[in-house]
Amino acid sequence: MVYINHMVDHQLDRLFHALSDPTRRSMLRRLAAKERTVTELADPFMMSLAAASKHVRVLERASLINRTVTGRVHMCRLNPAPLAEANEWICFYERFWEMKASELQELFGSPKGA
Repeated sequence: MVYINHMVDHQLDRLFHALSDPTRRSMLRRLAAKERTVTELADPFMMSLAAASKHVRVLERASLINRTVTGRVHMCRLNPAPLAEANEWICFYERFWEMKASELQELFGSPKGA
C-alpha cells in the first residue's frame, strides 16, 4: 500500500501554482537579492498595488515569502525552504527517468554515432 501525504501534495500544488506565473517568478527573483515592499515588487510591472498584493498573497499561501507589516508598509522576504521541497520532488522523477533511460540503453544499446 502506498501512503500519500495529502498535506505535502497540497503544499506542492500551491507551490507549483505560485511558480507557474512569470510575474511571481520575477518577484521571487528580486526578493532573492533583498527584501522589498509590495510597492517595489509592483514597480517593474506597471501594475496596481491591488494586483501586486494578489500575487504576494499567492506567494504567501505557498510559503515562498514572509510578509511583515509596519504601519502601511508591507515588507516581503523570500523563504526558500519550499523550493527545496520542490527540488526534492523533481529530483525523484529525474532519477526515475534516468533509470528508465539506462534500462532502455541496456535493451537497445547506444544510438549510432554516440
